Amino acid sequence: MDDHNGNDHDATHSHSPLADRSAKRKPLAIALAITTTFLVVEVIGGIAANSLALLADAGHMATDAGALLLALFASWLAGRPATPRRSFGFMRAEILAAALNAAILLLLSLYIFYEAWQRFSDPPEIRSGLMLGVAVAGLGANIVSAWVLSRGGGHQHDLNTRGAFLHVIGDLLGSVATIVAAVIIMATGWTEADPILSVVIGGLIVFSAWKLLREAVDILLEATPADIDPQAIRSALKRIPGIADVHDLHVWTVTSGIVAASAHLEVTNVRKWHETLKEASHLLADEFGIAHSTLQPEQYHPDRTGPRDCSLDSDEGLAICQTVGARS
Repeated sequence: MDDHNGNDHDATHSHSPLADRSAKRKPLAIALAITTTFLVVEVIGGIAANSLALLADAGHMATDAGALLLALFASWLAGRPATPRRSFGFMRAEILAAALNAAILLLLSLYIFYEAWQRFSDPPEIRSGLMLGVAVAGLGANIVSAWVLSRGGGHQHDLNTRGAFLHVIGDLLGSVATIVAAVIIMATGWTEADPILSVVIGGLIVFSAWKLLREAVDILLEATPADIDPQAIRSALKRIPGIADVHDLHVWTVTSGIVAASAHLEVTNVRKWHETLKEASHLLADEFGIAHSTLQPEQYHPDRTGPRDCSLDSDEGLAICQTVGARS
């Protein structure tokens, strides 16, 4: 007998990506318009000024535009209803977009490092005045985009939106680095400042991309969220009267803001299971923020010595699962 519980607590769903997708897409669309417009300006300025730092910043801004476009598309796709074949719907489209975005950023950083090395060997003439003017304008565009994306706090709770926000913040810092390089060149004529600051920009890209990729991969691998301790959940459940033991406890993120859990609960009185279920599901929602729980009761056997049936908690139980799977 399985008992499924979907909790409707406000605290659990207040930051759900399903709550108001149209409201979440609006700041993404505004930021995309700002970024795309200035991307064209920065590319023209970088070519005219012959500045790698400016072109590197434009490259980062191009990934910003791509990130925002991916975020918009993934948000739309994630809102599509579930189907019998895709029972979770398309919610993880946002996570796939974040992972793809991070991979592209890492490749871009490698290209920036390569170009910087080339310019160390043969530094070109740079029009620092034009470089400075375009970089200052870029800084302004990035500040506006970051402000738009930060409104409402979506960048704190949604990996897809946060990925786009981190792109813009990284580009904002890149604009600052470009401004510094332009000022140094104007004051000293030291053109090596351009590729050096380009490497700094590349480092910022690597840092933000790696963090984003790691979080996206953790969700795709159904890892336990970093802020949840499975042992604490196990101990809390065992404190509920009637629950003697807990096994096959799994906690994972379906998509940003939606955490799910499943567990087998060994109970001492199966007849009172519904009362026990209610208390256990409320505990998971109220104490651990787990919105979706599936709990299965099992009669507790204190004298159990052999392995359970199919279970992922032990090698013996896993072997039984594989045997059943091979039969089917």
